[in-house]
Amino acid sequence: MKFRSTVEPPEPMKGLEVPEKVIEALGEGKRPRVTVTINGHSWQTRIAVFGGRYLIGLSNANRKAAGVEIGDKIQVDVEINNAPRAELVEPEDLAAALNADPAARAAFDKLSYSNKFNHVQQVDSAKKPETRQRRIEKVLAELKG
Repeated sequence: MKFRSTVEPPEPMKGLEVPEKVIEALGEGKRPRVTVTINGHSWQTRIAVFGGRYLIGLSNANRKAAGVEIGDKIQVDVEINNAPRAELVEPEDLAAALNADPAARAAFDKLSYSNKFNHVQQVDSAKKPETRQRRIEKVLAELKG
């Protein structure tokens, strides 16, 4: 579904405003997962609701890749993104720590995909084994809260 919008500065509660009629026509609720295309550049995101407006975040990287500038009036194409999310692979050491603590495992399993992903990324991004272990311990502590 195509619509026109103005490129707003990358600030809180700013973005590409999506007309309410577009949200209704998409038929997937107020915060649908979508694929956005501007000038042939596409990315996946979720439409947000801020201050009574429907917005698509437009990072500096996506703005540059699409070849648009702040203040430009542009054509935006959005389509519902029904593609399944990539399977989340728990690192072996994190999985072992979770499996050794039933309360932490139960709490982890109840988390949203995004929260699980954040914990996995936190562990996977550690460069040193001792940092990795500290991050695993932090994840367990947060889960047991």
